[in-house]
Amino acid sequence: MRLSAIVLILAFGFLVVPRVAVAQLVAKVPQIGFLWLRSPLDASSHSLEAFRHSLREMGYAEGQNVAFAYRSAEGQVHRLPALAAELVHLNVDVIVVGETPAIQEAIRATTIIPIVMLTVGDPVEMGFVQSLAQPGGNVTGVGGLVNELNGKLLELLKEAVPGVTRIAVFGVPAHLPHFVTEMEATARELGVQLQFLVIRGADEFESAFNAATREGAGALLILPSPLFALNERRIAALTVKRRLPAIFWRRLFAEAGGLMSYGPSLADNWRRAAVLVGKILKGAKPADLPVEQPMKFELVINLKTAQALGITIPPTLLFQADEVIR
Repeated sequence: MRLSAIVLILAFGFLVVPRVAVAQLVAKVPQIGFLWLRSPLDASSHSLEAFRHSLREMGYAEGQNVAFAYRSAEGQVHRLPALAAELVHLNVDVIVVGETPAIQEAIRATTIIPIVMLTVGDPVEMGFVQSLAQPGGNVTGVGGLVNELNGKLLELLKEAVPGVTRIAVFGVPAHLPHFVTEMEATARELGVQLQFLVIRGADEFESAFNAATREGAGALLILPSPLFALNERRIAALTVKRRLPAIFWRRLFAEAGGLMSYGPSLADNWRRAAVLVGKILKGAKPADLPVEQPMKFELVINLKTAQALGITIPPTLLFQADEVIR
């Protein structure tokens, strides 16, 4: 009897342990954290769907063998540290983060959890990685901009408004000095003068537009910055009100009523970020995954805004556009 009881207990134990182990394995689903500065990520957005599709190709499907944890500061920078801390507390397997302030907070929050960044200018200059080829640490990702972008923005703006001779340039103190020399060289080639206007906060938009129109600017170029990205709709409305054809690097600017946008395809960047995330979930270390540079750029033109401004976009430029808003 005693021997039979022992055998039964041992048999029961062998049956239970595997089930517990299986249950633990089932419960341990990899989790991807998202940290964003702007409004909450729309689960049906084109960029996020591109991320999901690319991730599925890597063998990970949301709700099946991977989970997402979204955190957004809804445009309020001061909320980022607490949101980054939440993701660290959740012990997510990787953090996908976009826009410079959010990237900075994610890096401050953890040196252990892998971070995949998006829409960032020069990650080496900003100190996020040691180099593009060998990032080091726990950060990799897809760069958002290239140095030649601002010159291209000038060229496109001049092509859209051939008669313009003076272009105002909005920039923030931290970034503007890095772009002046390159942009002035391009401006000389195009035969236009540049009026650089430093903007420190959203309360200076009106005065900057006043200065631009007072000095006779015929068009406006807005340099990359989170300050301008967070106020795209307001700036777009002001460009129409002040009758200033304008270009910015984010497509949301054109969608919000600005004349034009030209910059890296966010959907393509998200697809490539998903590949990096998939590699990390499979065991790769961020330090060994080179930071990728944008490969696909998109030009968006808002014809409704062109009509409101009373300008005609040359057919050759319309032909180049990836999307025309009518």
